[in-house]
Amino acid sequence: MKKWLIGILLSTFILCVLSACGGADETSSPASDAAETNSNGETEAVAEEQESGEPVEIEFWHAMSGPHEEAINEFAERFNSEHDNITVKPVNQGGYNDLEQKVMAAARAQSLPTIAQAVTSVIPEYIANGFVAPLNDWMEDPEVGLSDDELNDYVEIFRESSIWYNTFYSLPFSKSTRVLFYNQGILEENGLDVPSSWEDIRHISETVTGDGLIGMGFENSFESEFQALLIQMGGVYIDEGTLEAQFASTEGIEAMSLMKELMDEGLARTAGEDDYMSNPFGRGDVAMYIGSSAGIPHVASAAEGNIEWSTTVLPAYEGEAATSFAGNDIVLFNQADEAEQRAAWEFMKFLTSPEITAEWSMKSGYLPVRYSAEDLEDYQAFVAENPEYLAGPSQFDAGFFVARVKGSDAVRNILLEEFDNILVGNKSVEEGLTDAQNRANSELENQ
Repeated sequence: MKKWLIGILLSTFILCVLSACGGADETSSPASDAAETNSNGETEAVAEEQESGEPVEIEFWHAMSGPHEEAINEFAERFNSEHDNITVKPVNQGGYNDLEQKVMAAARAQSLPTIAQAVTSVIPEYIANGFVAPLNDWMEDPEVGLSDDELNDYVEIFRESSIWYNTFYSLPFSKSTRVLFYNQGILEENGLDVPSSWEDIRHISETVTGDGLIGMGFENSFESEFQALLIQMGGVYIDEGTLEAQFASTEGIEAMSLMKELMDEGLARTAGEDDYMSNPFGRGDVAMYIGSSAGIPHVASAAEGNIEWSTTVLPAYEGEAATSFAGNDIVLFNQADEAEQRAAWEFMKFLTSPEITAEWSMKSGYLPVRYSAEDLEDYQAFVAENPEYLAGPSQFDAGFFVARVKGSDAVRNILLEEFDNILVGNKSVEEGLTDAQNRANSELENQ
């Protein structure tokens, strides 16, 4: 048995003993409805399906549209052509909020698809409600599982963010991180180097701001930048172990004050009525801004014919680097029968294979989720021609994931409300963050 699974199974066994293998809570894994297996390690249903060769059709619910949806459909068609007895049917369910609502409704109606995209922050809700299937058995399956080398080929930060209660409940799919976009022409005109620290951000902003140009930009919802700076300073956002928000700390106050001072002094701005900072940046109104690596295609479109630009890693604070990783995973639902789950697992592996994740990255702007994908010839040629895509993967070792707990989306909304109060002067930084933290902890206690 593989070493990584031994550790997982031992930890899970200990947790079950301590909790008498009870229902789902915040410290023990929800019980798994594992099917009995035959002497070959396969379920009887799967063995019968394999012998009969009966076709299996599964639905894959997702929130991709436009060119992204076209790519998903193309991947499904390619997979179907390679598997005579499996048909994957991709189904667009609108945006991510629409998808989550439809999944919850389908779970209650016992009409879930076999697999779906899921924003990482909603997976704890699915686990708590008992309808998402653990993946460990499929990973260890002697025929269709993952070897140690294959498992370790998944980018570590993405692999870790797919584990809850010592159990894999998802595979990473569309992942992004924060990068710093900068106007090359403005830096060159002023004899400035590409920034690498928050001190550089202030210096550049002080140098270039004026005549309608603002040095630094933030998206309207800049909690990711706040979290990154908080962690760089040694603070904690939400402690997953205690389920406690801790961002109204000395570090949190210092992080928020740094960004607010830049805005108060007219050296930085939020997107405001432009909705997304890619628009003013692309027009040449802002010299730098922090945004999602998945937004690179949007920046390219906005900047075309206007400016020369590129990306770099997030600025560090006193030498400490940290950047948040976001995006969505693929989850498997336990309402499907064994044959459907097996087919879905094959498709999940296909979507996250080195070749497909590299192609998906090149088509969508998301990051590859496998280390080996970065070494593929096509991907190497792509980033050589499009160097702005290099900043995201170069931050894998500095990455962190936002607290993956029930109620994290509600906490985010609370924090954004209090950010607004701070920026317009209704509350001081300390008052706003303290109120946000108190409200957040009340929300987390009620989960």
